[in-house]
Formats: sequence, structure tokens, C-alpha cells
Amino acid sequence: MSFETNKTRSFSDNTVFLNLLEHGGKKYIRFWYKANPFISSKLKEAPWVKFSKTYKCFVMHHTPQDIERTYALFRGLARVSTQYLYRPKRLKPDKHTPVLAGTQAEPLAKVPVVPVVRLQPLVTAEGTQVSITFRYSKEIYNRLKESQVAHWHTGQQCFVLAPGGPPMLALLEELRGLAQLWLSQELQVKDLVLQRALWEQSYLKGPAYLTCPLDYLEKLFLLNYSPNTIRTYHSLLLRFLNSHAEKGLEGLQTFTEEEINHYHRSMVQTGTWSYSFINQSINAVKFYYQRVLQRHEVQLTQVERPEKPERLPTVLSKEEVAKILKATDNLKHRCMLQLLYASGLRIGEVINLKITDVQSQRNVLLIRGGKGKKDRTTLLSQKLLENLRAYYKEYKPKMWLFEGQYGGQYTVDSIRNVFRACVAKAGVKTKATPHTLRHSFATHLLEQGTDLRYIQSLLGHRNSKTTEIYTHVTMHALDKIVSPLDNL
Repeated sequence: MSFETNKTRSFSDNTVFLNLLEHGGKKYIRFWYKANPFISSKLKEAPWVKFSKTYKCFVMHHTPQDIERTYALFRGLARVSTQYLYRPKRLKPDKHTPVLAGTQAEPLAKVPVVPVVRLQPLVTAEGTQVSITFRYSKEIYNRLKESQVAHWHTGQQCFVLAPGGPPMLALLEELRGLAQLWLSQELQVKDLVLQRALWEQSYLKGPAYLTCPLDYLEKLFLLNYSPNTIRTYHSLLLRFLNSHAEKGLEGLQTFTEEEINHYHRSMVQTGTWSYSFINQSINAVKFYYQRVLQRHEVQLTQVERPEKPERLPTVLSKEEVAKILKATDNLKHRCMLQLLYASGLRIGEVINLKITDVQSQRNVLLIRGGKGKKDRTTLLSQKLLENLRAYYKEYKPKMWLFEGQYGGQYTVDSIRNVFRACVAKAGVKTKATPHTLRHSFATHLLEQGTDLRYIQSLLGHRNSKTTEIYTHVTMHALDKIVSPLDNL
């Protein structure tokens, strides 16, 4: 019995285990064995095996050829085991997984992804029309040839459409299931029926589907809510309505406060939705019952609004900002990212800039209709101004400071894509968004000794408490404070 134990122990001491290693999206094999100088020397001699300083072990590529060569290397000298190589990988969640009281299914299903058809204003000899552009598709081309509202314009070599809501609604119906319409921001939509149809074209509409009430959108427009708020309220009310689609719109209009609270309480219990999402949903639904239906008894005061977490903004160092700004050779992209940092702009404020908003003689940048519909002026860096002049000579924008590839206003998603690509190319590991450059602008100004009130004005903050959050992330004067541990 003792002999068997010693034999087993001796055998395991001479066993080389091959374990799976994933690094950089590729599969490798790492070697594990009990300390044995003989095995280590054999692995050092193998040209297909390398020692990893990162993982502190010998590794090789995960290929049948290298595995076979490893078997040959130790044949008659040691045992090679692959029992852990093909074991299913145990999945580990990135974050803590909550045990939920229940789930709330998403009531709005999306249609499959389809091509995009772009509508933009076009000045022709016949007057202002709407151009129809798309990445070539035989199906879309044939559908447009049969269209009752669109026709081919020989001079412009594209399909065109008469301006106005009814023709666009008709085109939307003709392309249903084949393509989605996208309107450039130069086309100011005043037709709420068209606006609603454009916003809801991405949802599957079954027999019980409830569209957003038109009087809801009319009320929001009449009270001069911002376009972003109107669209957010529209999507949140639409979600609420279709979560109870079996009740019908008339049944929903008679909902009690407790029934509405139950909907939002379920959202809180799932732990899926953010603080902002749930609170915006409460406000959107409350607006419908109080301001549209005039049911002022619906106060929604009993719903458990989640407490807002007090998180500090992410701030990049000056070195990280410099790396990101240098990561692109495209002059337009560099100017947009420099604007976010040099002037502390929001991403929406960048795309809304017009050529006339760059007031070089006064060294200021005019921001029109910022958050809260407020105008303000902010800094215009001289280095940025030089780049903007070079950009203007090369790209020659017509009205907007930054225009898209097909003309018209640049999009928010395009700036986000540019920023993500630059962060990856620069090798910056900090999780950042374009808004992080705005946070970095404010923090770096504070570290330079700029008064907090001036920073508040440059950022367009209504409340000084919003600006004071940057005092919690600044490194200003912290290097002069000595920890009590250092004095022990």
C-alpha cells in the first residue's frame, strides 16, 4: 500500500499539465508542473515554447502541431496531461448578480435591422425639394421607381420628394419593412403625426400596439420642451402604454395611482434600470395623467424613487488628453475633439455650432440654445482657432461648423465613434466618453487656479453646486498635504 502511494506521488511529480490560457482574444496553452529543474530545462530548449513575464510561466500557441511536439519532447521522460485543457470554462459574471424579486419584460420589440434612406433638403431649378439618398439596394431602387410620391430627378441624379409631412408619411409607408427613413436636422419637422411615425418606425406593431397619443406630443411642444426631452418622454410613455396594452388606451386612462406606482415599483425591484431612467419615466407618465388628462389627483408620490448615487466624474490627466487628441490625422475629427476639451462643450453643443458662432475677433465661442435653452460664451483657444481656420479652408462648410459626409449637420453618434477610435489608438485605459473631456476641462481649469464662479459660467451651470463637484476630483494642492502615516 505504501509502495502504491509513493509510486503515484512520483508519477504526479513528473506530470506536465497543459492548461488553457486566453489572452488578447487568442488561445494559448500554459504549462503547470511541480518544481522540477529537469522539466524547466527541457521547456527552455523547445523553440515553440516561451516564458511569459506577465503570467510567470511557460506558454505556447494552442495548435495541434505544438501539442504533438510537446508530447514528443517528454516521451519516456514525463507524462503530459491535457485533462484541464478541454474542461469547459467556468463563466464568471463581471459584476455582482442580484437575486431579483421579479422581472419586467421589455414591452417594445424592435424590427430587424434594415438599410437607412436619408432625406435632405435640395435646391433645384424647380424650387426646394427633398433628396432621397441611400446605399445602393436593388429592392429600395425598385420600390422608389414604383413610388407614388417620389420620382427620379435627371439633373440631380437622385430620387426627390416634395417637401411636407404627407409625402414623407406616404414614403414611410411605401418603404415599411424594407428601409427606415432618416431626416437631416435641416428638415425641421412641424408635423407631429410625421414626427411620431418616424420615432416609432423601429418598433414591431402587433394588433395590440398602442401609439403615443398625439395630444401628449402637442402639449409638450406647446410648453416649449426641448426636442431631446420630448423624444425621451415619448419613448418612456410608449413603453408604459405597451406594458399594459391589453387594457387599451381607454382602460389606461382610468388607471389608479397605485396601478401606476406598481409599474415603476417593478422597475426598481428588477435592478435593471438606472436612477435617471426610472425617474424620467415617472415624470413622463405623470405629465400624461396630470397635464394631458387633467387628473391632478394622480400625484405619484408613493412610488419608491431610487436614490441618486453621488458618483464623481471621470477625469483624464493632461497627458491622456494629449494622447487622445494626437491619435487622429483627420483635421475635422481633431477639431471636434479639441472643442470638447478646449471650450468644455457638451457633445450636442459641438454639432449645433454654426460658422458664425466662432467669433475670432473677440476670442470667444458663442453657444446658442445650450442645456436649458441658455445661450452663453466660452473660451476660444488660439491653438484651436488656428486648426479651425485650416479646417475651414480644406472642408469649406456651408452653414454648420461640422457637416456630415453627405452634407447637413454632423451627428452625435459619429463623434462618439471618432472618440472611441482615438481612445483605443492612444492606448488610454481610462473608461471615458466625449463628455469626459468636458469634465477634464473644468478640473484642469480648477487646478490652474481659475475661480469656481468663472468655471460655472463657462460650463453653463445654473447652480453652483453642480460645479462644486469638481473640487472633489481636483489634485490642486493635494501634493502639499502629508499623510499622517508619513510622520510616524
